[in-house]
Amino acid sequence: ARQLALKNLDGLAGYVSRGIPVLGIEPSAILSFRDEYKRFNLGEERTEQLAANSFLIEEFLANEAAAGRIDAKSFTTEKREIKIHNHCHQKALSDQKVTFDILNLPVNYKVSIINAGCCGMAGSFGYEKEHYEVSMKAGELRLFPAVRAAGDALIAANGTSCRHQIKDGTGVVALHPVTILKQALVLN
Repeated sequence: ARQLALKNLDGLAGYVSRGIPVLGIEPSAILSFRDEYKRFNLGEERTEQLAANSFLIEEFLANEAAAGRIDAKSFTTEKREIKIHNHCHQKALSDQKVTFDILNLPVNYKVSIINAGCCGMAGSFGYEKEHYEVSMKAGELRLFPAVRAAGDALIAANGTSCRHQIKDGTGVVALHPVTILKQALVLN
């Protein structure tokens, strides 16, 4: 892990030093730059620079919207209900509200955050045969019942493992929030 962190720091240094943001769609990957990398003692200045310039795509888009560079005029006015399940790394190291905010850019979208803990996948834990049953039981605590009760609402989940778990546990295909926004774009 330390060697991969060094490789990433070296590979991204040229962008970070020029103030180019590093964006990611997978919370566990991009947020490791803010949290885990600091523990490897790879040079405080480099890791702090990378941490300060690393963003979930949702954070970046929310900042762009707050600055007025993205607005509702770019999106459909169709009505749609969306329920969000955020990845555990986002819940711990970022802000769930950024996903809520960007999915509210289309004016007639009704967006809510599902009140659930971990989907049960816990990274690769749920993929392992010996943990599958425990993983599914964790999903059944709150998330799966909420997804099943969502009716025609779209389910948004930014974690790959979360989307996989939701599909396995409920049969529902959850979409990444950026996929939902892309579908909502109106090109003039």
